[in-house]
Amino acid sequence: MESKKTNQIKIKRKQKLNKLKLLLTTFLLVIMSIYIIISIINLVKNPSSTFIVKNGKISKEETDTGYIIREETVLQGQNYKNGMEQISYEGSRVAKGESIFRYYTSGENNLKDKIKSLDLKIQEAIENNNDELTLADTKLLDKQISEKLSNINQLNNIQTIQETKKEINDYVKKKAKIAGELSPSGSYLKKLIDERSSYENELNSGSEYITSPVSGIVSYRVDGLENILTTTDFSKYNKKFFTDLNLKTGQIISTSNETGKIINNFICYIACTSRTEEANSAEVGDKVKITLPSSKTVDATIEYITRENDAEVTIILSFTEGINELLLYRKINFDIIWWDSTGYKIANSAIITENNLNYVIRTKAGYLEKVLVKVTKKGEDYSIVTNYSTSEIKDLEVSNKAKTSIMLYDELIIEPSQEQIAETS
Repeated sequence: MESKKTNQIKIKRKQKLNKLKLLLTTFLLVIMSIYIIISIINLVKNPSSTFIVKNGKISKEETDTGYIIREETVLQGQNYKNGMEQISYEGSRVAKGESIFRYYTSGENNLKDKIKSLDLKIQEAIENNNDELTLADTKLLDKQISEKLSNINQLNNIQTIQETKKEINDYVKKKAKIAGELSPSGSYLKKLIDERSSYENELNSGSEYITSPVSGIVSYRVDGLENILTTTDFSKYNKKFFTDLNLKTGQIISTSNETGKIINNFICYIACTSRTEEANSAEVGDKVKITLPSSKTVDATIEYITRENDAEVTIILSFTEGINELLLYRKINFDIIWWDSTGYKIANSAIITENNLNYVIRTKAGYLEKVLVKVTKKGEDYSIVTNYSTSEIKDLEVSNKAKTSIMLYDELIIEPSQEQIAETS
C-alpha cells in the first residue's frame, strides 16, 4: 500500500513539473514573439542599412548648349560658278601654299570627252602596233600600270586616288610616246598624242587652283558664320547674340560646291550660357573638362566670362583636342565637368556632423564605432573622404571615443539613429 501511495505522489509531482515546464516554455515563447514583433516594428519605423567603403569617383557636371567658335579662313576664287574639284579631302591637314581645290575651266566636260576619245584611239594604236615595239622599253611601264590599277580599288582617300589616276595617266602617255617614236606608224600616234596634249594644256590653263594661305584643317562645310563667330573679340558674345543666330542644335553644316576654308587645328572655342552655382563662381583661367558629342572628354580652359544677370553667365571655353570631330557642327549639346575626385567613396547619408567635424558609424563584429573622416569633396549623393594626418588631429577637438582611421571595405551605418550615435559616445 505504501509503495502504491509513493508512486502516486511521484506521478503527481511529475505532472506538476511538466505543467510548470509547459508554462515556462509558453512564457518564453510569448516573450520571444513580443521581442520579434517589436524588432520588426522598429525596423519598419527606423530601417538600418549599411554601406561598404570602396574606392570610387564623384564629379560635378552639367549639360549645356554650346556654340562653336573657330579661327576660319574662307577660300573662294574668281571662277566659283564653274563648280569645284576637291584636291585635299575634308578634315585633312595642309601646309601653307598647298593646293586645296580647283575650279573647273569653261567647257571642261567637252574637253574631257575629247581627251577620253583620244585615249581610246591611242590605246588602240598601241595595241595594233605592239609587235613593232621593243619589249624592254615598255615592259616596265606595263607592270607599273598594272600595279596601280590593282591598288586603286583598295584606296578610300580622295587625294590618294586622284594622285594614283594621274600616275597611271602619265605611264600611258610615256608608253604612247615610245610607241610613237619607235613604231613605223609612229607619225599617226604622234599626231594623236600632240592633239591630246593640246586639249590637256587647254584644260589645265583654264582651271583656277586655290592654295592655302595658312596651315590648318581643310573643310568644305561653309555656313556663312565664319566671319561672324570670330575669335578676335569675345566681349561681343552674350546670350542674346547667340539666340539671334537662330541655329538648330546638332544641325549638320552642308558641304559647299563653291567655297572651302582652312581651320586653325591648334585651338577651338565653345560658348554657352549657364545659371549653375559653379558657372556663377567660375573665373577666367579656371581649368575644367568638357565632353563632346562623340563622348570624348578633353581638357578646357575658361577664356572669357560675360555676366548676363544675377543668375546667369555666358562663358567661353578653349580646348585643343577633338577639333576635327566638330567640323560638321556649329551648335551642339555638351557636358562641362567642373570637378572630379577619386578616393574612398561613401554615401552622404552615412556622415554625421558634430562640432564642425564629420564622423561615420562603423559596425564591426556587432559593435559600433564612431570614426572621424575628412571630407575632401562632396557631391549630391556621395562624398570622397580620407583620414586626417597625425598633426592635423592634434589641432582638432575630436570625441574621446572616436576612431581616427577609416579603411577600405569598412561597413558603415546609413542614417544612424540617435541611439546608435549615443552608443559610440
